[in-house]
Amino acid sequence: MSSAAVTPPVVQVKSLHCPGCGGPVALRGFGHTLSVVCPQCHAVLDVSDPLVKILQRAQQAQEQVQPKIPLGTRGTIDNVVWEVIGFQVRQIEVAGVPYSWDEYLLFNPYHGFRYLSEYQGHWNVIRTLPLVPEQVPSIRPRLRVKGEIFRHFQHCEATTVFVLGEFPWRARKGETATVDDFIAPPRMISGERMDGEVVWSLGEYWTGAQIWKAFQLQGRAPAAVGVYENQPSPHHVRAGAMWKAFLWMLVALAALMFYFTVSARREEVYNQHYTFSTGTGGEPSFVTPVFELKGRPSNVQLAIHTDLDNNWAYFDLALINQDTGRAWDFGREVSYYHGVEDGESWTEGSASDSVSIPAVPSGHYYLRIEPEMDTKQPSSMSYDVTLRRDVPTYLFFLFAFVLLLIPPIVSTMRIGAFETARWRESDYAPS
Repeated sequence: MSSAAVTPPVVQVKSLHCPGCGGPVALRGFGHTLSVVCPQCHAVLDVSDPLVKILQRAQQAQEQVQPKIPLGTRGTIDNVVWEVIGFQVRQIEVAGVPYSWDEYLLFNPYHGFRYLSEYQGHWNVIRTLPLVPEQVPSIRPRLRVKGEIFRHFQHCEATTVFVLGEFPWRARKGETATVDDFIAPPRMISGERMDGEVVWSLGEYWTGAQIWKAFQLQGRAPAAVGVYENQPSPHHVRAGAMWKAFLWMLVALAALMFYFTVSARREEVYNQHYTFSTGTGGEPSFVTPVFELKGRPSNVQLAIHTDLDNNWAYFDLALINQDTGRAWDFGREVSYYHGVEDGESWTEGSASDSVSIPAVPSGHYYLRIEPEMDTKQPSSMSYDVTLRRDVPTYLFFLFAFVLLLIPPIVSTMRIGAFETARWRESDYAPS
């Protein structure tokens, strides 16, 4: 016996005539539809009884709204084909300012109903929850659904200001519901209380481009404005990727720093002890014997150690290449002071100093040294001058670390700014 694939029966669209204007009205929701809006006169009809009644007379022409997704349009969401059969505009008022959004009713004869909501280019695909969310003890109300925590965002009174199409309830202009929204981006739970009954629904954020693709709409979706309550932050993924890249670059930087540390020669090329006194007269400037710098171009570190005590000294220095005459001129000030004030000892400065000259080629060199001290009183000092070749310096690595740190910090700050913009529209707006 052969078997054949079972094909779902084709469900026929039911039609009736509007008792107000006599125009034809199609019913796509079949036995689920309780009310429908006449497309000709826009009267709201009760179709739950064979004797069709008018629930609400025609809405004013100036109040009529053209939905962005026309009634009868079909689209695919979660591999299911849905048809737009109803549309309504709902509104809340905050501090005397009205805010409205659009809601679309979707129907599939084998899967029931879904909903779409849209506010300033932000979309949510919504389905009703078969269970009551679990309350989580907290200072601010929270809910838990399947282990996910949703934080309370806002409490409001939503009023329907325009209806079009058909609905599985007696939808009409002026009906009001108390709404509480809880968010865990990109998802949102809403509880709507009307006539003593609470209906819970779960929405998931979609972009306008996703909706336009799902319903194969012409043109481009309107651009989203601002930050919506359950809109996922685009900066979370970027910041995570940047912090991960930063850690890898930090490992590479640390390995490079370790290599430079262990490979540095730290070769001492000159070391001499000198004395200086302001009372001896004569030319204080002198040059050192010639010394050789070997190997590849690398830095030269000059260190000065003095016996200064509550005094200062200035050194006018030059590193001169005997072979080429090229000179590196620089100066260093050394000062060291200490004392006791109000019973507490203090110190300022240091009796030693050092400086690094980068990328000095190999060759024969000598130093020109010219010390200077306060001439208002007799002063003297002893000091040592030491030169070392190829000494590791970590200033470059510190600079590189700071530069690498900037992008992830900026991305993290953008996350904070995004969240601030989100919660600014909530009942818990930051002051």
